[in-house]
Amino acid sequence: MLALLAALSLQAAAPPPTPHPCQVDRRAMLALGMDAFDQDMQGGWRPLAERPGCESAAADLIREYRDFLQDRIPILYWHEGQLRANLGQNEEAARLMDRTRRASGDERAAWWNPYVDGTIAFLRGDRAALIAARARLAAAPRSADMPADRAWPPNLAVLDGLITCFGRPYRETFADACRRPAATP
Repeated sequence: MLALLAALSLQAAAPPPTPHPCQVDRRAMLALGMDAFDQDMQGGWRPLAERPGCESAAADLIREYRDFLQDRIPILYWHEGQLRANLGQNEEAARLMDRTRRASGDERAAWWNPYVDGTIAFLRGDRAALIAARARLAAAPRSADMPADRAWPPNLAVLDGLITCFGRPYRETFADACRRPAATP
């Protein structure tokens, strides 16, 4: 009996288990509004993605949030795709990113879809398609809903980085060394 009491007292004195570093309050996350979940740089999924080793958990959280909303919100597919690409899950990333294309009647399609095409081409190792997508993006007419003080076209530097660092992992293409303007044929 004494041995049992001693064991129980030691167990009671043991510190509580340390939570997993990728653990978040899922209920609280799912309760966030779209802007708080996706666009808040200090909230939502982003701090989780910045924790070492937690990108996969952040991608899963985005998927869970998207499923919880039961809505097709393109930017959530894009951000999950970026995280999957950072993890080297290129085909899954390409599949997710492909779901973000804009319909041809949408004015934003002229600049968004070439960005999607170029990123997917990079992930699939198709340099020629990446360069062609960059050319289409560079030629896109300025969108009326784009503020005049914003650089045009958006994401051109991203495609330049993908060209400059073609063949390297996606996560490396966001480094300053990759963001020089690409030499195109």
